[in-house]
Amino acid sequence: MSFFDELRWRGLIYDATPGLEEAQRSEKLVAYVGFDPSASSLHVGSLLPIMLLARLQRCGHTPIAIVGGGTGLIGDPSGKASERQLLTYEEVEANLEGIRRQLAHFLDFDAPDNAARLVNNAEWLTSASLIEFLRDIGKYFTVNSMLARESVKRRLASGDGLSFTEFSYSLLQAYDFLVLYDRHGCTLQMGGSDQWGNITAGADLIRRLRGAKAYGLVAPLITTASGVKFGKTEAGTVWLDPERTSPYRFYQYWLNTDDRDVVAYLKFFTWLDRQAIAEMEQAVQEAAERRQAQRVLAEELTRMSHGQAALDRARRVSELFFGSDVTQLAAREVMDVLGDAPASEIPAAEVAEGGVGIVDLLVRAGLAASKGDARRTLQGGGVYLNNQRLSDPSQRLTLADAIDQKIFLLRKGKKSYHAVCLR
Repeated sequence: MSFFDELRWRGLIYDATPGLEEAQRSEKLVAYVGFDPSASSLHVGSLLPIMLLARLQRCGHTPIAIVGGGTGLIGDPSGKASERQLLTYEEVEANLEGIRRQLAHFLDFDAPDNAARLVNNAEWLTSASLIEFLRDIGKYFTVNSMLARESVKRRLASGDGLSFTEFSYSLLQAYDFLVLYDRHGCTLQMGGSDQWGNITAGADLIRRLRGAKAYGLVAPLITTASGVKFGKTEAGTVWLDPERTSPYRFYQYWLNTDDRDVVAYLKFFTWLDRQAIAEMEQAVQEAAERRQAQRVLAEELTRMSHGQAALDRARRVSELFFGSDVTQLAAREVMDVLGDAPASEIPAAEVAEGGVGIVDLLVRAGLAASKGDARRTLQGGGVYLNNQRLSDPSQRLTLADAIDQKIFLLRKGKKSYHAVCLR
């Protein structure tokens, strides 16, 4: 199957320039996607363009990931409601290191015939002469065409407006395309549909200056079935860096995918073939409550992004926390699962000296209104310590009862968790 056919059945082609479909069948292409270095980690919203490059490479073409160390100092107005804070050179360089490590999970930088490349446009942008750039590049862009772009019109209509800094971004991106054509024979740029104007401007610049044919391909922007921007949760951004978003939380994000979205996500983000995805689609239709498709999606993405060991650990944390043997978990894993659930602290010395009464602890944690309320709840079987039911109001808890000797995990009823941390 050709690269174009692969993208088409997966629903990943929003638009493409004329001639691309024929070119990718008859020649080996070099293509690039740009990544924003405004943070030290990419996030799940970056997975679609990453997978575009990965699929391109598997189809025999050569991928280039360009990290915008130069354009990152300017900022792209596309999809932005206001101008973001500009980064320093040192901040951009630190962020590049994290992004390099993450891309290596998806792209093969050692392939014998079509090894992926990682380039930083700061190599040519930070040394470009302003006068030469305006003379050699700027004259090919009309203000009329730049003002007509949707991203520019939205910002001009907003109260914040658009600075000249961001207005010039499209020229820099077009220049990137030209430089990659000259240095690496790159004739295809890919991205999200909001990048269409910037991409076609670069292809036009190559035609004007080099008399060569260049192409663009954009994928649809993803929103969830509920209308929320993909990759956003109540807790914020879902990062690819395990230090920012743990493999457990990453796994749970995909596991919680809406039934209406899961089949599309399997097409977009996994290597599963048509038959396997058709089977998952059937599973959703016939037994959605089993969430088999979501489990496959979570496993595939966690394994790809963090490795098999991280996936195994994420599944084990899920099984232990929601089972009965939570004491096998580390304290940090328990807190990771709890997220924003209520927590409080008590002195570890207090527990070590003679233990702390469960009735007092329930009141201090706010899980009981009074000692009498605590006793009644205990006797009724509604209190759990580390997922084990308690019933004796006279019980005292010691360090031996604490998970990792650091946390008492209290639960009232089925869902009211409270972590008491020993400091």
